[in-house]
Amino acid sequence: MTTHFITAEVKLQENPLKLQKEIEAELEKQGEPLRWAITEVDTEKHTVHVEGIITNSNK
Repeated sequence: MTTHFITAEVKLQENPLKLQKEIEAELEKQGEPLRWAITEVDTEKHTVHVEGIITNSNK
């Protein structure tokens, strides 16, 4: 198993629960999220920047 640091840009959602699901879905495209944090909110573009740690299984 390996861990990776990744960044992502996700569309800002009005509902915090929808935003959380959107972020987790984006991170899961790369692997299994261990932890993540919103590091920036761009109100002009209506996006959030996320940094996260994910794991990938080596098969």
